[in-house]
Amino acid sequence: MRFVLEAEQQDMADTLRSLLTTADVPAIARSWVDGDGEEWRKLWQSLGDLGVTGLTLPEERGGLGLGTVELTVCLQEFGYAGLPGPVVESLALLPALLPDLTADTVVRTAVVEPHVPCALDADLADEVYACGPGASRRLTGLSLQRTDSFDPARRLFEVAAAGGEDVPGADFERGFDLAVLGCAAYLLGLGHRMLDLATEHVTHRQQFGRPVGEFQAVKHHLANALLKLEFARPLIRGAALAADTAHAGRDASAAKLAAGEAAHLTARTALQVHGAIGYTAEHDLHRFLTKTAALRQSWGTPAWHRRRIAAALSTDPETPIGSP
Repeated sequence: MRFVLEAEQQDMADTLRSLLTTADVPAIARSWVDGDGEEWRKLWQSLGDLGVTGLTLPEERGGLGLGTVELTVCLQEFGYAGLPGPVVESLALLPALLPDLTADTVVRTAVVEPHVPCALDADLADEVYACGPGASRRLTGLSLQRTDSFDPARRLFEVAAAGGEDVPGADFERGFDLAVLGCAAYLLGLGHRMLDLATEHVTHRQQFGRPVGEFQAVKHHLANALLKLEFARPLIRGAALAADTAHAGRDASAAKLAAGEAAHLTARTALQVHGAIGYTAEHDLHRFLTKTAALRQSWGTPAWHRRRIAAALSTDPETPIGSP
């Protein structure tokens, strides 16, 4: 099975990276932390103009009609840029849950019990949903209470609602699995960005008259991080290809677990080679460190995903990850 991106998929990734670089995402993230969503919404509109906000929706509903692989490609680029906002909810979870959704630039977020108990950026979102295996609802008459978050750009809110509208025909399991997979892709992007920052840093920082990156111990740490990230990549691709099979949940969990652990190792390595400067909130690395720590525990903890994989393998130990 080949996991290399096709030319069109790679072009899409390159276009997104160029757009996000030009948009100055670090400045957008700083504004987002303070509750100022103006520049973020301009970028979201630009993504809508490219069709990204309707990526997986069918063409008859104004979407691009692309698949899960393209979804993971986009979310990986968002992770590489450290783009804040409810992108997993808007692009992965809710398009699968809302059968009549048409392509637009509406910002949507959700509470997903028990794994996402607080709605991300609910005060800046246009629509807030409560999703679960039993039913999914669009909430109305909202009362929001801000709660603490390890990542300042992940603005979490406890949501109380006076009313709501049921979403008929919602496929919660598929939506949740796509969100888990989207989170894995985002984490992979975070990991690669932190590795690039660390590599750039050790190339320029000198000790004993030599770049730090020339020391064998530093090379080994960075190589181990790259190895972890590269082993996570085919699990994400395989899970994307298996998204419509009976093993979608197991494969999404395997991808999330591998990507989360790879990004976590890369974060620790990047922080170690940066030294004390990496702890400072002013340094660009800090954005990616805090986001990695938060997302590793979101959309299911590592322990929960391990149990889910073990339960699936106990009933079917023969089917490999990512197999149709």
